Amino acid sequence: MKKFNIRKVLDGLTAASSSSSSATAQPGTPRENDVVQETLQSEHFQLCKTVRHGFPYQPSSMAFDPVQKILAVGTQTGALRLFGRAGVECYCQHESGAAVIQLQFLINEGALVSALADDSIHLWNLRQKIPAILHSLKFNRERITYCHLPFQSKWLYIGSERGNIHIVNVESFTLSGYVIMWNKAIELSTKTHPGPVVHISDNPMDEGKLLIGFECGVVVLWDLKSKKADYRYNYDEAIHSVAWHHEGKQFVCSHSDGTLTTWNIRAPAKPAQIITPHGKQPKDGKKPEPCKPILKVEYKTTRAGDPFMVLSGGLSYDTVGRRACLTVMHGKSTAVLEMDYPIVDFITLCETPYPNDFQEPYAVVVLLEKDLVVIDLGQIGYPIFESPYPLSIHESPVTCCEYFADCPSELIPALYSVGSRQKRQGYSKKEWPISGGNWGQGTQTYPEIIITGHADGSIKFWDASALMLQVLYKLKTAKVFERARGKEEKPSTDIVDEDPFAIQTLFWCPESRMLCVAGVSAHVIIYRFSKQEATTEVVQLLEVRMQSEFSEADSPDPGGEQTPTLPTSAASSSPQEAEPPNQLTAGVNSSEGARDNIPCLQVRSSPLKQSPGYQVELVVQLVWVSGEPPQQITSLAVNSSFGLVVFGNSNGLAVVDYVQKTLLLNLGTSELYSPSDPCQRQPRSPRKPRQPSGGFCDSNDGSNNSEDRCKSPTSDGKDNAFTRSRSSSVTSIDRESREAISSFYFCESFPRKSGSLASPCLLVGTTQGSVMMVALSLQPGGDQKLQQSLSFASCGTLVQLKGGILTMALLDAAGTMLPPSCEVWYDPNASDEEKEKEKTRRRRPATPPSSQEGQDSQFAVLCSEKQANVVAMPSQTSIYKHNITETSFVLRADVVQMAGAYCIACFCANGHIMTLSLPSLRPLLDINYLPLTDMRIARTFCFSNLGQALYLTSPTEIQRITYSQETCDNLQEMLSELFTPVETPEAPNRGFFKGLFGGGAQSLDREDLFGETTAGKASRSLAQHIPGPGSMEGMKGAASGVVGDLARARVALDERGQKLGELEERTAAMMASAESFSKHAHDMMVKYKDKKWYQL
Repeated sequence: MKKFNIRKVLDGLTAASSSSSSATAQPGTPRENDVVQETLQSEHFQLCKTVRHGFPYQPSSMAFDPVQKILAVGTQTGALRLFGRAGVECYCQHESGAAVIQLQFLINEGALVSALADDSIHLWNLRQKIPAILHSLKFNRERITYCHLPFQSKWLYIGSERGNIHIVNVESFTLSGYVIMWNKAIELSTKTHPGPVVHISDNPMDEGKLLIGFECGVVVLWDLKSKKADYRYNYDEAIHSVAWHHEGKQFVCSHSDGTLTTWNIRAPAKPAQIITPHGKQPKDGKKPEPCKPILKVEYKTTRAGDPFMVLSGGLSYDTVGRRACLTVMHGKSTAVLEMDYPIVDFITLCETPYPNDFQEPYAVVVLLEKDLVVIDLGQIGYPIFESPYPLSIHESPVTCCEYFADCPSELIPALYSVGSRQKRQGYSKKEWPISGGNWGQGTQTYPEIIITGHADGSIKFWDASALMLQVLYKLKTAKVFERARGKEEKPSTDIVDEDPFAIQTLFWCPESRMLCVAGVSAHVIIYRFSKQEATTEVVQLLEVRMQSEFSEADSPDPGGEQTPTLPTSAASSSPQEAEPPNQLTAGVNSSEGARDNIPCLQVRSSPLKQSPGYQVELVVQLVWVSGEPPQQITSLAVNSSFGLVVFGNSNGLAVVDYVQKTLLLNLGTSELYSPSDPCQRQPRSPRKPRQPSGGFCDSNDGSNNSEDRCKSPTSDGKDNAFTRSRSSSVTSIDRESREAISSFYFCESFPRKSGSLASPCLLVGTTQGSVMMVALSLQPGGDQKLQQSLSFASCGTLVQLKGGILTMALLDAAGTMLPPSCEVWYDPNASDEEKEKEKTRRRRPATPPSSQEGQDSQFAVLCSEKQANVVAMPSQTSIYKHNITETSFVLRADVVQMAGAYCIACFCANGHIMTLSLPSLRPLLDINYLPLTDMRIARTFCFSNLGQALYLTSPTEIQRITYSQETCDNLQEMLSELFTPVETPEAPNRGFFKGLFGGGAQSLDREDLFGETTAGKASRSLAQHIPGPGSMEGMKGAASGVVGDLARARVALDERGQKLGELEERTAAMMASAESFSKHAHDMMVKYKDKKWYQL
C-alpha cells in the first residue's frame, strides 16, 4: 500500500511557537497544559487508502478465472478492480492511466495480464493482498489490438493493428523471435491489407493450429510448426469476434451486418451456415435485411442437450431507442434479454477451464456501462443473480454523504431488519457464482454506517463495518410530494430545472434515530424511525416565509459588518399580527401578480402508507415571497431532547418544534448580531392546512419577473428595489455576498460572560466568519409539549474568523467532547405501555455544568475555511488560534475522536489533509494528498471517528482512507485475499478409441517452437521490457506451501534470467572490445614486421 510522506511535527511544538498560531493565557484562566493533558501525538497519524467500493467507473474490459472464481474489470482510466465473494474486493491502478483494452488471467496461477491502449502489457501478481506489477512490456512500433493466452501456457499471443502476431513469454516477459507476418498469413494474390487482428485462438483439439481473424473478414488457420496457412476463410462483412466448438471442427464468426457464419475448418470455400438472429426473413427467399453489428459471440456446448450461443448486438435497425440486448440462443428457443445500459463485454461461465471438453455453461456475466449483471442459464426464464457487491451507489447521482464510525451497535440490525423487506423478488435461487478469495482477519470490530443522499431524493444507509460495504435500507423522500406526470404539468414554482427532490444536506442523530433532510427545493423533512407500519392520512405541513431583511431604503453593507435591522414583525407574538390581511389567503400564482406564499413543491394530499423504517413526521417548506423564490437551505441541525429542528439560509434561520408542528423562531441574520431583550414567542394556533407560518418581515431585497427561475442561492435576477443609484452589477455583487447561515450546534453552555450556570444554547456560524450564541429557554407544558414556547436571547458575536464557519463543538474542562443532549430512541407507533417503558430509560438533557467565579469550565471549538479557534467559556476569551491556510481554503472540517482523545480533521482545496490537537491546536498531521479536481470530492468528503474518512472518487465509487497509524499498520491483515490454493481440475479423458485412433487433443512443444534456440531473438527496438515494482513484493507475498515454493522458484528464475541477460550483454561488449584490440594489434604487427629495430 502506497503511504504518503508526512511532515511530522515535533510533539513539543505548541501553537504558541508556530508562526501561524497564537496562544495567550488570559487572566484567571490556567495555562492549557496545566488543565488538559493532551495524549495525541504525531505518531498516532498516518494516511493511506484502504478500500474502494462501488461500480468501476467507465469500464472497458473484463476477465474471469474459472478455477479461482475471481472476476477482473478494467476501466478507461487504467483502473483494475477485482471481485470475489461478498466482501472480497481489490482496487489497483496502472500508473499511465491508459485504458485497459483486454485482460487475461493465468488461470489458477494467481496472475493476470493486462493490455493497455498505450500499447503496453503488464503482469500482475495476485498472490499478495495488494496486487503489484511484476513485469511490463512497452511496444514501440506496433499498436496492440488483441491478446490470447491459452490455458496452461506461458506463451502469450499479441495481435497488432498492422496485422502481425508477436509472442511473449509471460514468465520472463520477453519477446520470442517467432513472428506471424500478415503478408504471410493472407493469400499472396490479395492486394489490400487485411486490417488489424481482431481475434486469436488455438484449436481446442490441436495446439499447433492458430485461428487468426482479421477485421476485413478474412480468417486464417495457421500451422505453427510449418509456419504457413492451412486454410483461409473469406466473407464480405467485417469480423467482430470468433468462437470455437469444443471439438475443434467448427467455429462461428460474428459480423458487422448482424450475421453469424458457421465454418467447417476443412471447408473454407463457403460457410456451412449463415444466420441473422434478429433479421426479418423475406418471403421471396432473398437475403434478410442487414442488422446492427454482432459485437461478440460465444459458442458453448453441453453434454446432455443443445449448445448455447450467446451474443451481444445484432438488433434490427428499426428498433430505434430500444435498450441494449443480450441474446441467448439454445436449441430452437431465442431469448432476448434487455439491459438497462449499453453492454461493454460479457463472459459465459462454464464448469470446466479446458477448451476441448463439453463446456457446460451455467451463467453469463454481463458488464454494462453502469452495472454488472449475472444471468442464470440453468433456470427457466434466465433470472439474474442477486449481487452481493455495493454496485448501486450511483443508482441516482450522489449529492451528499455522511460517515458515522463507532455508532450504537443496535443500529445496523435495526436498519437491516426494515431494509430486508425492501428487497426485490425473482432472483435466482443459486449462490453467487463469483465466489473466490477469503475475507481479511482484521480486528476492526466497531460498527460503521455511511449515509448517501441522492439526486432523486432517495437516501441510502450502508453498513461499512470491517472495510466492507452493504446496503441496509433505502428511503425515498419524494414519496411525500405530488409528482408532475409530464413536462406540461411541471409546476412553474420550481426553483431548479432538474431533480427537484435532490438531497442538499442531512442531519442524523444515531442515539434518537431522528433524521432530518433538506432538499434543493427549499424543503425540510423530519423523519422518525419505527419498526411498525403506519398510514398517514394527511402529511403534516408547515410553510415558512423567510425573506431578506433589506428594505427598499436600506442596502447591504458590502463590508460584511451589518448593523442590526429589527423589523417590527419579527418580534410579534403570533403570525396573524405579522401579516397584512391579504396574506392570510391562499398563495398567489398568476400571470398578472407575482408569486407569493406558495411553496416550490406540492405535498401529496392522499393518504401515505409508510413502511417500517423512517416515517414522515413533518414537512417544512419555504414559500415564495412577492415574486422572490425561497433561498436554498445551507445548514441544518436537530435536537431530539427539545423536539427542535433549526435550519438556515442566506435570509436567516428558523426554529421549528416538530412535536408541536409549530414555527417558534424566524430570524433574519442581522437580528443575531446585537443583544436584545428576550422576546417571547408563543406557539401559533393549531395549523390550518397550507397556511403561511409566522414571524414575517414586510420588506424584501428585490422582485423578480414572474418568469425568472432561481438556480442557486446566489442567482442573479432583475433587481429594481434599491432606491440608491447603483449599477446592476454592483447590486448583483451585493446579493451574492449576502451572509448565509453555514453551521449550527446545540449545546449546554454559558450565554453570558458572568454566568455560572450553563443553559441550553444554539451556536450559529455564518459564511462571513461570525459565530453567534443564542440562549434558548423552553417552557414545556407537560410530556406532550402542547403548550411549549421558546424564549430566545441573542448574545451577540462570540468570535469573528476569516472565511465561513464549517464546524463547531464544545469540550469540557478535561478536553472531552460535550455532545448535544438527546433522547434515547423509542418507537412512535408502539403501544402506550411500551412507550411508558421507553420513557423510563429515555435520556433527558444532562445536568448543566456549573462554573466557579473567574474560572472557565468549557472550550468552544470553532473552525472556519481559514482558521481554527478555541474559546474558553464562560469568559469568552480566545485562548488558541491557528491559521490553517493562507492561500487555499478548508472544504471540510470535523471534530473527531481518535485514540481516546479529540482533534480537528481538515481537508483543504489544495489537497492537504491536516489534523490539529484539542484544545491547543497543535499541528499533528499535514499531508498533500489529493488536489481538488472535481466539486464532487468537495461535496462528499467527510471525516469520522477513529481515523476514518471517505469521498466519492468518481460518480460511481466511494474511496475510503484512514489517517490512523494503527489502521495503516494493520491494513495487511484487514484486507481480503484474492488468491487461494485450489487444485486445477483434471483434464478430460480422451477415451479408448480416441487414444487408439487419434482424434484427441494434440499437444505442442511451444518451448521448442518459440524458444530462443529455434526462433532466435526478437528485435530489441520492437518492445521495451520494464521490471515491475512488485517483483520482490510478489516473492514475499506468495502463498506458503508448494504453490509458494513454485512461485518463489519462478521469481528466482526470472531474476536469474534477468541477471544472465545482463551478464550476456556485458560479455558481448567485452568480446567486441577484445576483438577491436586484437585487430589494432594485428595492424601494428603487419606495419612493422619487416623493419629493423633501427628503422622504427
